[in-house]
Amino acid sequence: MAGVTANAVPDPALDDEHSPGRPPPGPAATRPRATLVAAGELLRALSAPVRIAIVLQLRDSERCVHELVDALGVTQPLISQHLRVLKSAGVVDGERHGREVVYRLADEHLSHIVVDAVTHVEEE
Repeated sequence: MAGVTANAVPDPALDDEHSPGRPPPGPAATRPRATLVAAGELLRALSAPVRIAIVLQLRDSERCVHELVDALGVTQPLISQHLRVLKSAGVVDGERHGREVVYRLADEHLSHIVVDAVTHVEEE
């Protein structure tokens, strides 16, 4: 990656439409290496098609596992496995309601990442 130092990377001009109220970075803004590593881990957690579909489902509303199974047409163990990855990456949160766990996105920014990627692919 051009311009990467041991601790920081130049930040391209950012469009802050997803972060209203946050001041845009200056022209020479940098990000700490740890931030870039964490962002890479987040993107890796979002890299599977089933996980992308889960995020798109949770964008609309919180869901329990059986609802995701029905909506996506994949097995319960597979949904549970992908939810574990998403939860450990901080993408989703789960809350127990009796015998079920209801999942929701941990942060709205995460749905923007997925929606923007899907939109980009559909434009090509």
